[in-house]
Amino acid sequence: MEGADDVLEETISKSLPPNLLAQITPYGEIRDIHKGQCLFDVGEYMLEFYFVMSGEVEILDRSNQNAVNFTLGSNQFLGELGFLQRQAAFLACEVKSAGQILVLPITKLQDLMAAIPELSDIIVSVFSARRRNLVRQKLGGVNIICSDDNPKALRILEFLSRNKIPHQLHEPGSPTAKRLAKTCAISDIEFSVIFGEHTVLENPSTQSLAKTLGMSLEINEGCIADLIVVGAGPGGVAAAVYGASEGLSTIVVEDSSIGGQAGTSSRIENYMGFPTGISGGDLIWRGEVQAIKFGAQFTMPLRAVDLERKDGNLVVTCNDGTTLTGRSLVVATGVQYRRLPLDRLEEFEGAGVYYAATELEARFCKNSHVVVIGGGNSAGQAAMFLSRHACHVHIMIRGETMAASMSHYLLNRLKQDPNVTIHTTTQIKTLEGTDRLEGLIAHNATTDEDIKIRTKALFIMAGAVPNTDWLKKLVSLDEKGFVITGPEQGSGKSVFGTSCPGVFAIGDVRSGSVKRVASAVGEGSVVVSSVHEYLATIA
Repeated sequence: MEGADDVLEETISKSLPPNLLAQITPYGEIRDIHKGQCLFDVGEYMLEFYFVMSGEVEILDRSNQNAVNFTLGSNQFLGELGFLQRQAAFLACEVKSAGQILVLPITKLQDLMAAIPELSDIIVSVFSARRRNLVRQKLGGVNIICSDDNPKALRILEFLSRNKIPHQLHEPGSPTAKRLAKTCAISDIEFSVIFGEHTVLENPSTQSLAKTLGMSLEINEGCIADLIVVGAGPGGVAAAVYGASEGLSTIVVEDSSIGGQAGTSSRIENYMGFPTGISGGDLIWRGEVQAIKFGAQFTMPLRAVDLERKDGNLVVTCNDGTTLTGRSLVVATGVQYRRLPLDRLEEFEGAGVYYAATELEARFCKNSHVVVIGGGNSAGQAAMFLSRHACHVHIMIRGETMAASMSHYLLNRLKQDPNVTIHTTTQIKTLEGTDRLEGLIAHNATTDEDIKIRTKALFIMAGAVPNTDWLKKLVSLDEKGFVITGPEQGSGKSVFGTSCPGVFAIGDVRSGSVKRVASAVGEGSVVVSSVHEYLATIA
C-alpha cells in the first residue's frame, strides 16, 4: 500500500497523456533548449507554461548551493502553484540535456484549463503537490536568519506559514546562516530575510515581503471586476470559488493571510467530510486552490480602508492607496479577537501573547504552563492542541459555563483531559515579565482569590470585533459594528443584501450570523446567486 509520501512523489512527476498534449499543442510554440540554459530563475515571474517534449531539465535550489530538487524529462511540465497566481519562482530551472519544449502563455493555458476539465485536474493536482512538497521539505523560498523567539521573526514566519510559502529559519550562529551572510554580504546577522541567493530584505514588513514574492497583485486602475471579495476566510474563499467558477471576474483582497480566524485553528473536527479533522489552514488553502483554478485572483496583504460609489461602480480604497473597482462587492472580513484592557499587553504581543495557536506558536509552549482566554470553539480547539505541547493548559472565562458557546464534543473532551484546567468566573489582572511574558495574575470572582501562573504563552481568543469601519459611509451597521443584512435593507430579496445596492455581507461580519466555518462556507456559495441577480439588473 502506498504511503502519503509515495503518492505525493508520484503526483509531483505526473505527465500529460497524449490526448491532452495533442489538444494544447496547436496553441503553443515549440522551442529548442540547450544544455546549461536557464529557463527561469528565482524571483522571476513565470508567464509561460513549459512542457518538456524531449531532453531533461533540473529544478535547482539557489539558496542551498544549487542543490538539485528534482529532474523532469519528456512528457512532464514545469511549474508549481505560484505559476497560476503570478508569484515569483522559488526555485530555478536549468537544462540538463538538450531537447525541445512546448511553450504556452499562462493566459492561454488558463483558457484551456477552463475548457478541458481533465487538463485542469492534472495541472492543479501536480502544482498543488509541488507546493506542498516545497513547504514540507523547506526547499527554496525564503530564508530567515533570526532567533526563533524574536517577535520580528514570528511576524514574518506567521505570514509565510499561513500562506503556504516555503521558508527556513536559521539561528544566527548556524553554519547555514554564516554562509548566507557571507554570500549576501549581510550586515545584520541577528535578523535578515533572504530570497534566493542575493535578494536581502532588511527588517521587511509583510507588505514588502509579499511584493518581493509577487503576492501583491498588480492592479490595472482601469480594470472593473465583476466581483470584489474583501476577506479570505472560509466565506470569502467560498464566494471566490463559486464566483470565478460561474464566470465572474473575481478579485479577493486579504489584509493578512488566507484563512481568517479559521486559518489559525489547529484542528477542526466537525466540518463535514473530514472525520479525522483538518487544520483550518489546510481547509481554506484547498479552497484557495480551487478558486485559483477557476481564475480568481488573490492579493495580500492589502486592507480595505474606504468604500465609495463612483460612476455606478463600487470603489474600494486600500491602505497602500491602491483602488479596486468592481460591479459588486462581497464583504467577508469576519471578526478579530478583542484586545484585552491590560497594561503591557501591546509590549508582550508576539513575545508571549498570541492570537493564534498553530505549530508556530506551540514551539514556545514546551515545558511550560499556558493560558487560553475564551470560551468558544476556537479557544477549545487551541487548548486541545496546546495540551499536547505544554505541561498544562489553563482555560479562563468570565462566565460560569462554556456550554452555550462551545460544541458539546469539544467541551467534554476538555473536561476529561488531565492536562487542562477550566477556570470559570476568572479574569486576568496583571501581566509580568521583562522583555517577554513570564507570568500573570488572574482573579476568580467566585472565590475572590488571585491565581498566579508562571507562563511563557498567553493565547487570547475572546470577544469578536467586526472589521467594518471602512463601510460606514455606505453600509448600515448595528450597534456593535456588524453589517445589517436582509431584504428590508433595500437591496432586493437577498438575505445577504445590505443598505448599499451591490454590496453583500457573509460570515461572521454579518449581524446575526451563525459563527461556524460551515455556515460561512455555505453563505459564501449562496451569495453568488444574489450577486448574479444584482448584476443582471445593472447590465
